[in-house]
Amino acid sequence: MSSHGDVVQIPEISSLVEQAQESFRSRFGRAARYCGIAPGRVNLIGEHTDYNDGFVLPMALPLVTVMVGDIRVSGDSSRVITLSQAADEPRELEFGPGKLTPGKPAWANYVKGVVANFHLGQIPAFEAVIATSVPLGGGVSSSASLEVACFMFLAALTSHLESIDLKEVARACQKAEHQFADMPCGIMDQMVTCLAKPGTALLLDCRSLETDFVPLDDPELVVLVTNSNVRHTLTGSEYPSRRRSCETSAQHFSLKSLRDLDMDTLLNGAEGLADQELLRRSRHIVSEIKRTQDAAAALKTRDYKQFGRLMNESHFSLRDDFEVSCPEVDELVALAQSVPGVFGSRMTGGGFGGCTVTLVTRDAVDRAIEVMRSGYHGSATFYVCEPAAGSRGLQFPHSN
Repeated sequence: MSSHGDVVQIPEISSLVEQAQESFRSRFGRAARYCGIAPGRVNLIGEHTDYNDGFVLPMALPLVTVMVGDIRVSGDSSRVITLSQAADEPRELEFGPGKLTPGKPAWANYVKGVVANFHLGQIPAFEAVIATSVPLGGGVSSSASLEVACFMFLAALTSHLESIDLKEVARACQKAEHQFADMPCGIMDQMVTCLAKPGTALLLDCRSLETDFVPLDDPELVVLVTNSNVRHTLTGSEYPSRRRSCETSAQHFSLKSLRDLDMDTLLNGAEGLADQELLRRSRHIVSEIKRTQDAAAALKTRDYKQFGRLMNESHFSLRDDFEVSCPEVDELVALAQSVPGVFGSRMTGGGFGGCTVTLVTRDAVDRAIEVMRSGYHGSATFYVCEPAAGSRGLQFPHSN
């Protein structure tokens, strides 16, 4: 494995928890008693299909957010600190027991949104510290990771871990993001962050929320996540405008969503669409939903060449039809695709920067990194990953 500084040595979860615990003890003068842990995710294929009731195929990353803390000893307001240097300031939040509203800093909206949508019981005033290894704004769902870690922390704090329904957790966290971060996201991020299992990708039907765990445990394979370090803000105009285009197209065909549209019907009815842009947006969704189902089938039979071809096609569709890529990401994808041993590569996440995902043989990953490093006109960061576990909450053994 490459020893360059741009290849991130992913910290053990235990060390991240210890970092948060030490910070909590230093700031609040006692040991943390409760903990929530939730991973970031990378979507292997199925982009912008979740809010169209389609299929997605993400996996959890070994990059996680942890939230540790305890019930406040005195006082009725809650205090939360983030250790992330990438978060906006101030990095300490205090809020009372009354009605919560969005505001600044932006990272705190995810916490407040989860507190406001926590449905398992009354939350006592608490103090907590957040630590994360998930890159912010990189398209690997640092937001869902924070939301779900916060929810699991609150479930531990209120003694509700045993009765938790993870799909309900995902829905509550999605609602938090809609209400407090003004992001009309689909359900994929929260679902995989809640439910993921090691050694698998999660095929999720975003309409029924039915899940199928697809094995991705071949020891000769790794998933290379490459952060372009071009940061995006999806709440701007681009993400909502793509979603509106999909809704407009579905309405044109008198459908609930583009999940119910097939390619023949789309092409035959294209003349009635308002413009060619709507046709391109719709064509991506219809083709991407099918690609995702085909990719899951290929993965089940370990047909990695077919899976890679579908990844490549997905990127071209996102670039040309959905128009959510950018030159930096396109460059990284093209470089990866040129390397022997790489099955496929594509942009991942909402778009306009962020990360690429590449399926590559273990013995070719160093070469892929070197080609991307030397050919990329920016400065990338690399994460060599295998599918990881989903969220969990816990109570630490009592200590003084």
